[in-house]
Amino acid sequence: MKIGKDFQAKRLDTPLDRLTRRTAGKRSVTLTARKRGRYVRARPVEGKPEDIAFDATIRAAAPFQRRRQTERERSRVAFLVERQDLQRKVRVRRAANLVLFVVDASWSMAAAERMEATKGAILSLLHDAYQRRDQVGLVVFQREEARVILPPTSSVELAQHALKDIPVGGKTPLSAGLLAAYRVCTTAQKRNPEIMPLIIILTDGAGNVSLTGLPPQEEASRMAQMIHDNHLRTVVVNMEHPAFDRGLAQQLSIALGGPCYSLPELKADALVQTVREEMKDVGPR
Repeated sequence: MKIGKDFQAKRLDTPLDRLTRRTAGKRSVTLTARKRGRYVRARPVEGKPEDIAFDATIRAAAPFQRRRQTERERSRVAFLVERQDLQRKVRVRRAANLVLFVVDASWSMAAAERMEATKGAILSLLHDAYQRRDQVGLVVFQREEARVILPPTSSVELAQHALKDIPVGGKTPLSAGLLAAYRVCTTAQKRNPEIMPLIIILTDGAGNVSLTGLPPQEEASRMAQMIHDNHLRTVVVNMEHPAFDRGLAQQLSIALGGPCYSLPELKADALVQTVREEMKDVGPR
């Protein structure tokens, strides 16, 4: 199955992550213990004074100057700062990500052109991942199982090569795909606690294979809830044809706690941004 035409994809940015990290990236904003991030606020110093926020320290000490000067009338210091006044800088910076693509390669994805479009969407998002220094991985689910086609890597070339060889056909083991994604991400976090996984699931949401004997859609919903409970970030890309969309991909995204985009929406954002940039250059006539 050939790869569809790539495009400039919608920017999949994420909210501030509150775990303090040291590893740099370009996609997600996180707290950092390093002194090179952007200073956003101040907190009282605990332990060894480092990276002092002088503005916040002065504000903390200012209300007590009259009393301190009275208590120390012989002091020639113009402004007295004590230990309890010290404030440290709280900084944020971009964090490293693992972008894991989870691809539905079953016949429930409809005709061959849908898989061609799916591969084009993955390739477009891969370009975005490369520009943001992300690691990438690829999980494919079809027939009775999910397979890790590409373990997390920094090589977009390897991801593109793996993408060409995705087989198509069979049933839709959606819950197996979600479970494989969960395992890949949690394993990556054990190896590097600072990495931030982002799971991009390309599917129509129509699971029809069960791992446990539960109804397939119920089982997939439980797997999605497990991913959500472990605070793994997700994006669902609905690959169902609009004329036949049953809303299953949207239901999956709700269970996962992440957004759901259609393929046109991924492309439309780039178009809107292009128009906005063009309008900036147009002045009054």
